[in-house]
Amino acid sequence: MSRSPRRSGSRSRGFTILEVIIATAILIIAVSAMAALAAIMLTRGRQSRYMNVAEALASEKLEDLNRWNMNAPAICVQATDTSEGSLTSNVTSSITCPNGTSSGTVAYFDDISIDFTSGTNCANASYGCFSETVTGSSGATSGYLTTYHAPTGVIPGNSDGSPVFTTTAPNNMVFHRSWLIESNTPVTNVRRITVRVTLTDQSVKPGVTTQMSLERQ
Repeated sequence: MSRSPRRSGSRSRGFTILEVIIATAILIIAVSAMAALAAIMLTRGRQSRYMNVAEALASEKLEDLNRWNMNAPAICVQATDTSEGSLTSNVTSSITCPNGTSSGTVAYFDDISIDFTSGTNCANASYGCFSETVTGSSGATSGYLTTYHAPTGVIPGNSDGSPVFTTTAPNNMVFHRSWLIESNTPVTNVRRITVRVTLTDQSVKPGVTTQMSLERQ
């Protein structure tokens, strides 16, 4: 008779320990799930931020190409070709436009570094500015062209507002941009321009690629 209470107390204590173990396991699972969700949200947020920049760069290049005269080497298609440039490889071509009065060497790709900086090339160093560096050239010298955009609306850099040219690459060229110009597409006498932008930073998952097109006569 005297042992029954002890057995009951031991059994009660055993159930309490089991309940604590179960509760702890549930808590660990819940915390792990929350941590995984937070990591996914952080990754998606980073990917979304880069996608927004990629879309802006594609739109910017389309606007740049759209401003050229149709018979300029940067935008024309040679009489012997149906298209110029490529979306999948880096193409540089010697172009002679169909009218025969305009020719030149055109690179249908560039690499871009995006950075927020402050310093001598910013109109207001205390606020910083946005800089965009693309592969380019100054005369016959290959290098890098950096355009600075200040929050004041002023584009600092050279006195004439042109990009700053250097032969030294920035720390990271994180976007690769390529474009394709197609003649008589989708119909005769219409030219389609397509720009593709890819983030080269492999640490961003899923990867970032965007593509935009415009058509002009």
